[in-house]
This record gives sequence, structure tokens and C-alpha cells, in this order.
Amino acid sequence: MAKHGKKWNSASEKVDRLKKYDLTEGLDLVRENASAKFNESVDVAVGLGVDPRKADQNIRGSVVLPKGTGKKFRILVFAKGDKEKEANDAGAEFVGGDDLVKKVQGGWVDFDRVVATPDMMAAVGKLGRVLGPRGLMPNPKTGTVTFEIKKAIEAIQAGKVDFRVDKVGIVHASIGKASFSSEDLAENLNALMSALIRMKPASSKGAYVSNVSLSSTMGVGVRVNYVPA
Repeated sequence: MAKHGKKWNSASEKVDRLKKYDLTEGLDLVRENASAKFNESVDVAVGLGVDPRKADQNIRGSVVLPKGTGKKFRILVFAKGDKEKEANDAGAEFVGGDDLVKKVQGGWVDFDRVVATPDMMAAVGKLGRVLGPRGLMPNPKTGTVTFEIKKAIEAIQAGKVDFRVDKVGIVHASIGKASFSSEDLAENLNALMSALIRMKPASSKGAYVSNVSLSSTMGVGVRVNYVPA
């Protein structure tokens, strides 16, 4: 059995693990229990009634959180020609072509998000084993394979988060920081949930949203009774 520290155990005593809290009460608990020395992220796990093995139920997309993420991302852009300049002007941290592909192949992953122009994807495709497991592989469905580089960078810095259902039907995402108000976190969660609900596949049977759980980076999970806004 995993051992936890005094702070985690103290926080755990405040949470009824069998109860589904109202959203505001749940967010208040998560924020109250975020006692690390850094500004913890607030994360959500959404259980969906889908079978990710079926192509039409493999939920994947992105959404811009209205209150942002509370984080500035280091963005890597694979581009060439005029698009390199556009990326630099838009504030990308790293911009390049085959030179950066080789650098990433060598194990360099000192960045948070990746954007690529379509004409670079033949080269970027070689990085699947490096970027894929980290959730960083550019994809047209999340707007990260595009010639509209400036728009993509601005969306990421404005609070765009990518999400994808895992193999057991759960979507994990960050909805902000523990320093955010519960109202702002709720607004961000509603934006994410609205995006997920819009993507409900016609072939999904039964309850689509089966469980919603919130936690801070180092905190205890809090189940909430989510009611669409």
C-alpha cells in the first residue's frame, strides 16, 4: 500500500471519498487541500461511457479555457520559410525544421507544446516515439498541424488545452491553478465539459458522463456531481 505524508493524510480526512460534492463545494475542497509550496494545478478526470477501441468513440479534441491555464507554455514550432518568421514573431520559444527534428530524436524534450506546418509532418512523423507518449505529437484535430501558426500559438497561450480519452475511457485535463477562484475554475470546467458533451458519439450507449473527479497536483481526489451549466 502506498504511503502518504502528513499533509495528504490530513487532507484525506476532510474528504468523504464516497460522496459526490456539489461543484462549488468540491472546488473549494480541492483548493483548500492544495498545500504544496508551489501553485498546484487543478486537474479533472472525466469518465466517459465510450469504448476507445472504436474509431468513432476515440474522443480527442481541444478547447480554449475562458480563464486560461495559469501557465505560460514553451512552444516548439516545426516550420520553414515565411512560417518560421511568423512563429518567431508570435512568440514561439523554439522554431526550426530538420535541425530541431534531429535534436528531438536525440532526446531533447525541453518544451511544453508542439505545433507544425503540414509540409513538415513527413519529418515530424519520425518523432512519434518521443512525442506520442508525452501527448505532444501535433495533430490536425487539436489545431496543432496548421499553416495558421500565429493563431495556433495565440490559442495555446490564451489557455487552449488538448484532451484525449485514455484506454479505459477517462479524459484527463488541467483546468487552471489552485490560486484561481472556484468560480473561475468552474467556468473553465464548464467549457471543457461542453466540448466533451458536444463530441458524444451517436454509438455511445448508456450514461455518457459516468464520473467527474477533481484534484490538485499533490492533493486528494474529490468526486463531484456535475450538472451541465
